[in-house]
Amino acid sequence: MASTVLIIDDDPVQRRLLEAAVTKFGHTARLADGGEAGLKALDGAGGGNVAVVILDLVMPGMDGLAVLQTMRERGIEVPVIVQTAQGGIETVVSAMRQGAFDFVVKPASPDRLNKAISDALKVEAYGGVKREDKRASTTLTIKDLITESPAMERVVSLARKAAGSNIPVLIEGESGVGKEMIARVIQGASERRNKPFVTVNCGAIPDNLVESILFGHEKGSFTGASEKHIGKFVEAHTGTLFLDEIGDLPLDVQVKLLRAVQQGEVDPVGGRATIKVDIRFISATHRDLIEQVKHGHFREDLFYRLNVFPIMIPPLRDRREDIPHLIRHFVSKIGRETGSGVRTINPQALAMLQAYDWPGNIRQLENAIFRASVLCEGDALTVDEFPQIKAQVEGVVFVSPPVRETTNIVHTPATTPIIPAAIFEQTDDSPGALNALDAQGNIRPLIEVEQEMIEFAIRYYEGQMSEVARRLGIGRSTLYRKLKEYGIDPEAMTGDRTVG
Repeated sequence: MASTVLIIDDDPVQRRLLEAAVTKFGHTARLADGGEAGLKALDGAGGGNVAVVILDLVMPGMDGLAVLQTMRERGIEVPVIVQTAQGGIETVVSAMRQGAFDFVVKPASPDRLNKAISDALKVEAYGGVKREDKRASTTLTIKDLITESPAMERVVSLARKAAGSNIPVLIEGESGVGKEMIARVIQGASERRNKPFVTVNCGAIPDNLVESILFGHEKGSFTGASEKHIGKFVEAHTGTLFLDEIGDLPLDVQVKLLRAVQQGEVDPVGGRATIKVDIRFISATHRDLIEQVKHGHFREDLFYRLNVFPIMIPPLRDRREDIPHLIRHFVSKIGRETGSGVRTINPQALAMLQAYDWPGNIRQLENAIFRASVLCEGDALTVDEFPQIKAQVEGVVFVSPPVRETTNIVHTPATTPIIPAAIFEQTDDSPGALNALDAQGNIRPLIEVEQEMIEFAIRYYEGQMSEVARRLGIGRSTLYRKLKEYGIDPEAMTGDRTVG
């Protein structure tokens, strides 16, 4: 079936080559000579017919990464295949983190390009089902939380306590960790479980419409106000109002929000009288609101009004024990939605997904499982169904650690274990030895030992970063993140040798 493919590339030769290839595959090609032109094509007439985007990453003006970021901010969910002449892992990682579906390296073979387009179209065919499910409103309870991680025990405990009261709750955490899920759980376990649950994404509302959308407006109160609008506050009356990304609200609207929280009443735009509302407030943000307050971007008095009962949700990389359980849940859920024959995931793929850092957290994991389930031809997900994740977890080898002969540690009842003297006698003269104790004879902090191990590996493998990551058992992206955290300069450690 013919589909419309939008090609965004500043190189006219590349545009013609891609147009010829796309046409040969049986699809209709639309052309845009840059990032701004591509976004206009997606927003303009016929933009809704675009099924796939082929996007060059390196362009003057608005580059490919900026286009991806803007598409994500505007909620444009068309699958994007990025192309680049730079096949490095860092380029791929950046594109995938911005939401790219797949990538090809120039010059891409026709077969590789055709497969990427076919896979994107196959996933897009099921996209409406998944997006419709996201819009569905269901009542959730504490039992619906999928976790066996110690890091989430406090979150579950706090959610249970929050459900027993009506005080304002502020949920903090990175994008994609499940802040709205926790908000729905609190509402679903509270006495307001059968009342409205109204969500407002404060970061997605144009500044000039925030006040009207939140508090409502009267007919004729401003240009374009052709009818009365009650606003989200009145819509949530007797129920719960979930203010997502509260840190993105303009300062002038924060003043009115403060009054609404304090007084329980709102002033519609153009209205003559205030309206009383009975609302449970739950707010969420991925920002550091204390820093926002310090820099004058968020009102201090509003912060303390909303931050009565704070809940911090840890990122998925800090609760990797939950990944297998989440995967099983998503596989089952997606199977029901799409009719996919996938029933499980093989051990190699599971190990790879657990090794990945998931910068987009649970939302990214669900999207990855959705894509893989739709494309999988068997009943078990394999490493091959996750090419982007595999690229980002470059060099990770899943092997059992070698068995070494060690001195037995003898434990005597009700006494401190006897530690072999050899441990106390480690010196820097021993090849590859790391001191486990500090000068006072205490165990050293793990962060210091980790930094020394990374530095030792860089020197040992002469700056070959792929080999360093592989031997340390971490992804290359994770390695570079740790280098930045510890302030390690590989080039300075390896002299004139090439680092790469």
